[in-house]
Amino acid sequence: MEIFSEHFKKDHLFARIDARVKILVAVGLLVMVLSYKGFFFPLLMAALCLLLCIHVKIPVKVFLLRFSEPLFIVLMVTLIKFFFSGHDPLFSFDLPGFTVTGYRDGLLSGLLIGARIIGAVSIVAVLGFTTAFTDLMAGLSWFRVPKGFIEILMLAYRYIFVILEDALVIYNAQKNRLGYTTIKRGLSSFGTLTGSLILKAFESSQSTTLAMIQRGYDGTMPMLQHKPFNASEILCSVLFLLLMGVVWKM
Repeated sequence: MEIFSEHFKKDHLFARIDARVKILVAVGLLVMVLSYKGFFFPLLMAALCLLLCIHVKIPVKVFLLRFSEPLFIVLMVTLIKFFFSGHDPLFSFDLPGFTVTGYRDGLLSGLLIGARIIGAVSIVAVLGFTTAFTDLMAGLSWFRVPKGFIEILMLAYRYIFVILEDALVIYNAQKNRLGYTTIKRGLSSFGTLTGSLILKAFESSQSTTLAMIQRGYDGTMPMLQHKPFNASEILCSVLFLLLMGVVWKM
């Protein structure tokens, strides 16, 4: 549970910045990262985000978990581009029935896509690490993000922890009964766990809907009230984006 909680969000400078300002800065940086045609700027943003995570004392376990899936995607994309895209062969060897060829330009293209993925994910991760979820949702509502989308996000975030707790209870019970001693029993136990969670999620959705209707829910979810924008935050954000823009143009 600790991996998914907000126990690492401490009272630091970045946590006190208005969520709307951080969203605007993150969107601007994402546009720069995705539109940059080289490696330097995406990797620079990834390095800056890593230093910021170290500064705000993000647990290493949490940081590695957040980046495990993007790194896997980067690896797959790079391999696909390396072996199936390109015109400049780097090496080639024969296997029974087909020839394996690695392309230099395909490898560079895959690494470029990977750099953009890492840079973009780093920006989004820092935004999540330094912003409470409720503040982030309130900021999105201020930008007129559809209410239905925000409602689904908030309910999903709430029930992630409920379903995770149920999953841990079922998993520990299965493990104590030697449900994962062999591959066959492990697959059977995992199937049972998955089916139980689906049923529990469906029952929870019905119970939640009934409870919300009985409490007068009319489709409008109240959000946090925002304070007026801080001029110093706006100024610092604009200067930072301008500085990053200069680096982006280099």
